[in-house]
Amino acid sequence: MPWAIPWSGLPGAAGWSLWLPPFALALDLVLADPRRLPHPVQAVGWLLDRMEAVVRARVHPPTRLAGVCCLCLLLIAVAACVQGILALPVAGALAACYLAWAGLAAGSLLRECGRALEAVAHEDIAVGRHAVSMLVSRDVSQAGRDDLHRALAETLAENFNDGVIAPFFWLVLGGPLWLWLYKAVSTMDSMWGYRTEQWRALGWAGARLDDCLAFVPARLAALFLLLAAPLAGVRAADAGGRAKGAPDVWCCSGLLSRLKGVFCLIGLIAADARTMESPNAGWPMAAAAWLHGRRMGGPTAYFGQTKDKPVLGPREGRGDEAQPEVQPEAQAPGWDAVSVRALLRHVRVAVLLGCAVMWGAVSLLF
Repeated sequence: MPWAIPWSGLPGAAGWSLWLPPFALALDLVLADPRRLPHPVQAVGWLLDRMEAVVRARVHPPTRLAGVCCLCLLLIAVAACVQGILALPVAGALAACYLAWAGLAAGSLLRECGRALEAVAHEDIAVGRHAVSMLVSRDVSQAGRDDLHRALAETLAENFNDGVIAPFFWLVLGGPLWLWLYKAVSTMDSMWGYRTEQWRALGWAGARLDDCLAFVPARLAALFLLLAAPLAGVRAADAGGRAKGAPDVWCCSGLLSRLKGVFCLIGLIAADARTMESPNAGWPMAAAAWLHGRRMGGPTAYFGQTKDKPVLGPREGRGDEAQPEVQPEAQAPGWDAVSVRALLRHVRVAVLLGCAVMWGAVSLLF
């Protein structure tokens, strides 16, 4: 592996460096988040709250420089804590497992989204709204079932990268230290990265660094969703009332036709992803929208205001001849319980495939 744990001189430590990422992923998928243990993200959040209080008390209004200083202090504190814990002779081994496990969110993402989906589908609408509100930042207090299904699909797709692919990417490259440096930046962005007057300056540094750290993983996430589609039984432009805008690349008769369809689909995903404000969030979302023939984006409520987000996904057309510039009124259908359940299955397969590919590639190269 390209990284070595501080206690790598101990017998068997080199093997731990190799097998720690898949072991942590297995723990995460089986046990999800360690709810009864103190989660490191809580410590990062506590530190950010303290820094915010100090900055707002002394700097009026908060500036980008203040945000840069807070980011540097946060990264130094996280690096010192992680390295210090990992350097412990015996406890360091257990800490490495715990930090790697706690840094991944595949198990909790799949489990909580599945529970919320069942609540939306089978419980009273108020119960469904509460379940979804625990997973998303948007306002769902007035949302109908269709809007709740779309919210679940979008958070599944976006957090496939933020909670799984990006953390695992940095784990296999740099071990628990790089994983938690990324998680610290990601947590700062989620707490301070809003584009409002209150947060625009203070959260600028964390948001920009998060964009950089998630740039490659976001595009890998879209690729893994594409590669996992046939394994999960997902067919773009499938039956069941879906739009016919996406090329059904897995059912093409010849290799050249299939490759042409794949590149066409990648181009459509990239074109949609570039319409988003975030340079990264649109990639897994657009991939999920095109592969499942359902739309994402559109009017979304945040903090009492409705924001018109770009619409992602296929438009009604003639099979693989559809073009991304088709009129908005010819958009693909929205999400329902069946399609969200299919996306859950798809993401589960993509998690296994994507993490296996990243771990195998890094193991072979280094």
